[in-house]
Amino acid sequence: MTNAPPDARHWLLRDLPYAAMLALAVGGLVLTSFRGPTTYYYWMALAPIYGLICIISGWRHLDTGAGHMRLMVTQALHWLAFVGAMWLMFLPEVRGIDSDNATSLTLLILLALGTFVAGVHAKVWRICAVGVFLAASVPAVAWVQESAMLLLVAALLLFLVGVAFWWMWRRETGRL
Repeated sequence: MTNAPPDARHWLLRDLPYAAMLALAVGGLVLTSFRGPTTYYYWMALAPIYGLICIISGWRHLDTGAGHMRLMVTQALHWLAFVGAMWLMFLPEVRGIDSDNATSLTLLILLALGTFVAGVHAKVWRICAVGVFLAASVPAVAWVQESAMLLLVAALLLFLVGVAFWWMWRRETGRL
């Protein structure tokens, strides 16, 4: 009997939670640029979702009831500490001295650290990888936030150059 290569469904079931963790982090970054209760509730809901993914992912690596209980308690305390740190970031006294861009980057750094450490506790390397990816994305996110106008102008310029070339090509081929 030969081992068949894993199909897309197997990959999707195995890696979808980690892709969801990344997508939810990006959603939080976008949402943090807006003020209001939605941002607060989104980040506060993110921790239990991440914690649940960590517990489910780490569950299969343990074979005893005591191990499962330790995993649940460790993850619960870990993500409660993360919620506490986020709560501090959203206090009016902190938001008053911190820009929205700085807040989103700080939350991303906290999420990266929290995710990596949660992966270590759950003994799931993919969760650690998500944490490393989130940490590595911090400089890129900071650069994009700083360079948003430059990127917009560059995209507009590329679009206009593309339209000009298309128009000249259509004119030369007689299709205009």
